[in-house]
Amino acid sequence: MINVEDLFGQLRRRPDVEAANLFAVDAADRLILDLAADDVDAAAPGALAVIGDSYGALTLGAAARFGSTGIRVHQDFVTGEQALVANAADAELTGAFRHCGLNEDLLSGATVVLMRLPRSLAELAETADAIARFASPEVKVFAGGRDKHLTPAMNEVLGRSFEVVQPSRGRQKSRVVVAATPRPVGEPEFPVSAREADIDMEIVAHGAVFAGTKLDLGTRFLLDFLPKMKRYAETAVDLGCGTGVLAVQLARQRPTLRVVGVDASAAAVASTLATAERNGVADRVTAVRDDAMSSLADGSVDLIVCNPPFHVGAAVHTGPALGMFRAAGRVLRPGGELWTVFNSHLNYRGVLEQSVGQTDIIGRNPKFTVTRSRRDR
Repeated sequence: MINVEDLFGQLRRRPDVEAANLFAVDAADRLILDLAADDVDAAAPGALAVIGDSYGALTLGAAARFGSTGIRVHQDFVTGEQALVANAADAELTGAFRHCGLNEDLLSGATVVLMRLPRSLAELAETADAIARFASPEVKVFAGGRDKHLTPAMNEVLGRSFEVVQPSRGRQKSRVVVAATPRPVGEPEFPVSAREADIDMEIVAHGAVFAGTKLDLGTRFLLDFLPKMKRYAETAVDLGCGTGVLAVQLARQRPTLRVVGVDASAAAVASTLATAERNGVADRVTAVRDDAMSSLADGSVDLIVCNPPFHVGAAVHTGPALGMFRAAGRVLRPGGELWTVFNSHLNYRGVLEQSVGQTDIIGRNPKFTVTRSRRDR
C-alpha cells in the first residue's frame, strides 16, 4: 500500500489548471483525515462517502491510509472527477471508489462523510440536507476547509440539518466541523426558483450554481446584445451555462435555434435543464457536463455565448477563461461568432484574437466589456 505522504506528493490537478500557487492537496485535507481517522477505520466497506473532494486527496487518502473500499464520491466539477480518476490510476487505487450524484445512491447507509466545505452557503445547505435525508441516522460528517474561507454562518447552516455541530481546534490555518444526529427532514428545499422580472424568466438553481436564482451582472449586460448576434445561426452553445439564462433567452428569441448549455458543474447542468423546462424551451435547449466543450466536434457550431469565470476555486486565475477561448476557436465553424462578456480590466481582446479571430468591442459599461470574435478560417 502506498504511503499517504508519498501519495499526496504525487497528486496533480490535471486536467484542471496547474500553476505554482495552485495545489492538489492542502492542510484541510490532512486535518479532515486525521480527525476522522477512528471513524473511517471502523466504517464497514461501502459506508464511507466523500463530497467535494477537489482532486482526490480525501478519497485516495482514506483508501491508502485505512484501506477503505467501496468509497462513494460526489464531485460537482467534472475536472475534479477526471483528476481523481487520473490520480487513482497513478496510485493503483482505481477500484477503491465510484462516482455518484448528490443523492441516495451516494449516501444510503453511509456512516461517515468526509467533505470539503463549499464557499457557497446554498451549496452547503443542499449538501447537508441530502446527508440528513439519505445517510444512516448514525452518520458523522467531517467537513473542513481553510480558515480564510470559513464563516460562522456555515455552522448555522449545518445546524439546520444536524442536532450536533462541533467545530474543531484549528491547525495550520484549517478547521473541521463535525456534524452528527440528523434532524427530521421535510420537502427538499433545492432546487430553488425565482422569477426575474427584467427578462420575464423563471430561473431555477441548485445550491452549487454561481449567482443562484439572481441574474449575474455580466450576463445581464450580454443579454442586451443577443439580437445582434450571428443571423441565421442554427446551432449555439452557452459556454459555462450556469443556470442557463443565456441559453434559454437565445431559444426564446430565435424559435429555430437549437442551444446546448455546456458546464463543468453537475449542478449547473441540472439547473440549466430545469430552467429550460420551466420556461417552455426544453425541446430546443439541452445541457452537457463537459470541460470546455471537449465532447463537441471541431467546426460544428455557429454561435457561442460566454460569460467566463475569472477564478479557480478561491484563487483568482484566468486559466479557465483562456481554455474556453481556445475551445471556442476549435468548435466554431468558419464564419462562426463568439460573444464574450468580461470585466474590462482583464482586457481579453488580444487573447480572443489569437484563439478565435478578429475581435471587436461591441459594448462597454463602467464594469464590463462585450466582444464579438469571428472565426474566419
